[in-house]
Amino acid sequence: MMRMIRKILIHPDPRLKKAADPISAVTDDLRRTADDMLETMYDAPGIGLAAPQIGVMSRMLVMDCVKDEDETPRPMVLINPSVIWAGEERRVYEEGCLSIPDQYAEVERPAEVKVAWTDLDGKEQQETFTGLWATCVQHEIDHLDGKLFIDYLKPLKRQLITRKMVKLKRELARSL
Repeated sequence: MMRMIRKILIHPDPRLKKAADPISAVTDDLRRTADDMLETMYDAPGIGLAAPQIGVMSRMLVMDCVKDEDETPRPMVLINPSVIWAGEERRVYEEGCLSIPDQYAEVERPAEVKVAWTDLDGKEQQETFTGLWATCVQHEIDHLDGKLFIDYLKPLKRQLITRKMVKLKRELARSL
């Protein structure tokens, strides 16, 4: 099966602000999309990617927070993921986003979350994530709800980043 690198939508794009639709069945088409998303994420390079970021309005995300070259990659595909428990402890992490290139900001989120999802075999899964994995899964689930990490920022900083993205999109359009 040929994996394909998909084009990642750049903010502001109205699709990035829409909630994605729940997935009713795991199909071969869906598995192909998941493969493409992993390929796109690794190529970017990133640690997470939500389907709406490639213009697919479905509740699916991929992630792999293994950053050490000596460690085995752990690509994960989460279908219809939801946070079913969040710990009291909060953690601030400098987040970035493939749809908002080269922009980073500190976002506070629960340090530990338990997530339920369906895997590519149609089986229900649950896992408790901590550290970078917890931040990443929450960031990607936000995408499925039409929320970006910059939505956590103060309006002025958010507007500044949005203006930079508008300018970047103009430059990219001119270079085509």
